[in-house]
Amino acid sequence: MSLTTERLVPAAAGTRAARMRGPLLAAGGVAATTLALRLRDPHVSHSWGVCPLYLATGLYCPGCGSLRAVNDLTHGHVAAAASSNLLLVALIPVVGLLFARWSLASWQGHDAHLVPPVPRALTVALLVLVTVFVVARNLPGSWLAP
Repeated sequence: MSLTTERLVPAAAGTRAARMRGPLLAAGGVAATTLALRLRDPHVSHSWGVCPLYLATGLYCPGCGSLRAVNDLTHGHVAAAASSNLLLVALIPVVGLLFARWSLASWQGHDAHLVPPVPRALTVALLVLVTVFVVARNLPGSWLAP
């Protein structure tokens, strides 16, 4: 079963407004967070705090640099965003497609999973990708470090 042909069954929840509540709240949350990151620059040291994992271990997690990346994207600086967190920048189109799929299914009255079932091989590949990303960004002199 492909990601686009997942079973969509009629939703039990009533009106279109009720069905769209989830996607609209998610979009509003993302918009508010993005605006906050645009207005309060995370490039300023400790403006949004410090990553607890980095503080405890000195290691960069997969999310380190994400706030700076979003701020850079709001200014149209894609290369700078990729420099802060390449994985986040690469996954934005995937998340956008999943959000569009969820919104369309909600609009049409279908019950779609927010994240469709993923084949085991793809799950393993994604875990390997994230692990390689974390190891690579923590190597001395790595260009993947935020």
